[in-house]
Amino acid sequence: MKQLTTILLTLGVFLMAFAGTEGKVLADENSVKDAKQVLNIAHRGASGYAPENTMAAFEKAVDMKADMFELDVQMSKDGELVVIHDTTVDRTTDGTGKVGEFTYDELQKLDAGSSFSKEFQGEKIPTLGEVLDEYRGKTGILIEVKSPSLYPGIEEKIAEELEKRNLDKPNNDKIIVQSFDHESVQTFHSILPNVPVGVLISYNSSGISDQQLTEFASYAEYVNPSKNMMDAELVSRIHDFNMETHPWTVRDRESAQFLLEIGADGIITDYPDYVDPHH
Repeated sequence: MKQLTTILLTLGVFLMAFAGTEGKVLADENSVKDAKQVLNIAHRGASGYAPENTMAAFEKAVDMKADMFELDVQMSKDGELVVIHDTTVDRTTDGTGKVGEFTYDELQKLDAGSSFSKEFQGEKIPTLGEVLDEYRGKTGILIEVKSPSLYPGIEEKIAEELEKRNLDKPNNDKIIVQSFDHESVQTFHSILPNVPVGVLISYNSSGISDQQLTEFASYAEYVNPSKNMMDAELVSRIHDFNMETHPWTVRDRESAQFLLEIGADGIITDYPDYVDPHH
C-alpha cells in the first residue's frame, strides 16, 4: 500500500511538472507569436549587406528571413519602371545623370554593385517586373513610388504590372504601395483600391495632427514616419485611427529595440538581423 502511495505521489509530481512545462510552452508560443507580428522589412533589400535596390540585396533579405523588402520605383526615359532610389544614378552606379534621362537599355549598361563592394561588380538596376516575377510568393514587397511628380502616369504603370501578375487583390498585405507624395498615394489607391497603401512622413518636430490622421485614414492603411518621430503615444494614436505603422530607417540595434518596445507594427531596416523580437 505504501509503495502504491509513493507511485501515486511521484506520478502527481510528474503531472504537475508536466502541466507547468506545458503552460510555459504555451506562454512562450504566445510571446513568440506576439513578437512575430512585428514585420521585419529590409530597406532597399538588406542594404547593409549588399548594394541597395539590387537583386543581390533582395536575395539577401530573403536569406535573412525578412518578412518583406522595400524598394524604390522610378521611370526610364522610355517608360520602363526601374528600381533605384536617387533621382540621379551618380551615387549607386558608375554613371552620371538623371534616371529619367536614360533609356532602359542605357540603364542596363550601368554597374549598380561596385560602388558598394567589388564583390558585387556587374549588379544591374532591376525593373519592377523582374523583382515581382522573382519574389512574389516568396516574401512581401513594399513598393515606394519615388518622386512621382517627375514621372507622370507612373501610378498607372505600377498598377498594370501588379494586375498582369494578379497581385492587385489583397493577400495578407504582401504587396503595399507607399510614397512621400500623398497625392500620388491617393492616385494609386483610386486605380487599385484593393492594394493597401501607406503614407511616408518626413521628420517634423510638430508631429502628426489628428486632422492629418483623419485624412490619411480615408485612403491609407499605413502611416510610416521617420523613426525619430516615434513614441508609444504616436503608435497608439495611429492604431486609434485603425492604421498601422512601419517607421524608417533603422541602422542600429538600439533603435530597433526601442521600436519593438513601443509597439511598432513593422520596422524598416538596412539590417534585418537587428530586428530581434527576443533580444
